[in-house]
Amino acid sequence: MAQATVLRPGQYRHLLRVTAAISRDPERDTLVLLLGIMCGMRVNEIAQIEVQDVLFPSGAIRQEVSLRAAVTKGCSQRCIYPTNRALFEALECYLTYRIERRWRMSDDPQRYRGLRADSKLVLTFKGHKYSMKRKRRINQAGEEIDYVACDALQAHVTKLYRDAGIKGGSSKNRAAHDGSPATRPGTFAGEPSTFAGSCRSRTCGPIPGGGQEKVAAGFCARTVSRFW
Repeated sequence: MAQATVLRPGQYRHLLRVTAAISRDPERDTLVLLLGIMCGMRVNEIAQIEVQDVLFPSGAIRQEVSLRAAVTKGCSQRCIYPTNRALFEALECYLTYRIERRWRMSDDPQRYRGLRADSKLVLTFKGHKYSMKRKRRINQAGEEIDYVACDALQAHVTKLYRDAGIKGGSSKNRAAHDGSPATRPGTFAGEPSTFAGSCRSRTCGPIPGGGQEKVAAGFCARTVSRFW
């Protein structure tokens, strides 16, 4: 099976800039791309993680996120560390974007920032969860294996790469599985690119109860390029 192209740092920067400029939902799409680039997450995993996987009940973002075996390829639990500053800010922007639109809210505003804990983190542009399709493939041993795939989100990510003029790009950064800061503990270890203008929300900080104060929308328009 052909391997997806591993992009150069400049291509990642270009991808994020184009996405911020032309995407219909730049908050969501920037987050999806950074989860793949910085944490090595696959599209199917991004489509299935839940709010409670990423947030503490207090509303604070977890520095260690456990990907449940039920959502990972190979059904093997693993951890990711969303401590990169650009990814952290993208999470804040998208969560605020969701809250402003009242997507999948609970009756308790003091827990999970008022979001339903069991709702999917990443939603469609209408605020619905992505559908997963059950498929079947033949493994190297000739056995039939059932699995689920999110064709809609995969097609959308492929389009984001294509719109940026990138062919053969991967939805995840394979190098992230080989000991990059995204897959081991650390604090804001690396910062790719710029997603200036990607956040249209009035505020990009946590909602009260999340342990941090609100910050101006310019927080999400900050240029972060020291990593590259």
